[in-house]
Amino acid sequence: MTFQAATATPRRAMTPAAFVRGVVAAYARYGRDAAEALGKGQVSEDLVQSGDGRVTAAQFEALAGHAMRELDDEALGWFSRRLPWGTYGMLCRASITAPNLEVALKRWCRHHRLLTEDVLFELAVGDETATISIREQRDLGALREFCLVTLLRYVLGFSCWAVDSAIALRAAEFPFAEPGHVSVYPTIFCKSLSFDATGAHIVFDKHYLSLPLTRSAADLDSMLKGALRLTVLPYRRDRLLVERVRRVLRNGRGRSLGAEDVASELALSTRTMHRRLREEATSLRDLKEEAKFELAKQELMRGRAPIKRIAEIAGFRNEKSFSRAFRTWTGASPREFRGRYR
Repeated sequence: MTFQAATATPRRAMTPAAFVRGVVAAYARYGRDAAEALGKGQVSEDLVQSGDGRVTAAQFEALAGHAMRELDDEALGWFSRRLPWGTYGMLCRASITAPNLEVALKRWCRHHRLLTEDVLFELAVGDETATISIREQRDLGALREFCLVTLLRYVLGFSCWAVDSAIALRAAEFPFAEPGHVSVYPTIFCKSLSFDATGAHIVFDKHYLSLPLTRSAADLDSMLKGALRLTVLPYRRDRLLVERVRRVLRNGRGRSLGAEDVASELALSTRTMHRRLREEATSLRDLKEEAKFELAKQELMRGRAPIKRIAEIAGFRNEKSFSRAFRTWTGASPREFRGRYR
């Protein structure tokens, strides 16, 4: 498996040369020559030594895949013992029969300890977010960044594939200094990044955990034939996008949020947001109307604020336009609705 971003196109050179050097370092650890692997990836020696060089996903897949087989170590020298070729496939098999993503990730965290105790995966669930963390049990040395980034991309890539949905990260944190190739991190993870943190963490909306796993054993067999492409699959559909838009609109509480404002909150382009909402058979306009109605209904049910104030909270210019819209939604005026609820 590799860690190229799920949103990147396969031909775009995004993987930094620093990670290529991580593969070369694995060969050095085992006293082997990396020349054949570099040839498989069509990676020149000049690029290996480049401070700002990049390779494509296809190049890195060819390089890393050959190295993992030739060295018989899917961990590429990170840990105190090698992880033979097929190890992470076994981890996928142990997780794929889970009823939902939360159970699958708990299995991943638990079973990864059978592979190595040099690092430990942990899943924590809060009121709104879920966090996957890696706790380091030994000094990973010069391979620390390469190891932690790859491990997080492994579990994130598998999760996206298993539930057939892009998983939008809210934040990603790393326990090392900001690298020179930091420009690739927003593509690999997200825009909200922290370095010199207490540990390696990725944070996302906890509602992804309830998504059912949609893959069968046959799907897994097919995926594992090209497992190195697992985290480069172009997951475009976010199965929680509609709910994420709703949350942004609810939190606005009367503020006039344009498409650019909402898209920015979601770390998407406006065009991408509109396209993905169409794919989910809805639109920003429809969701705005829904949000206005839900907010107005909640305020009316509380029974305290004047109708004029509720109109402002719901984002209407005046009480008259609010009353007209509310009657369209419910067949009753705001005052009639409040009276019936009481």
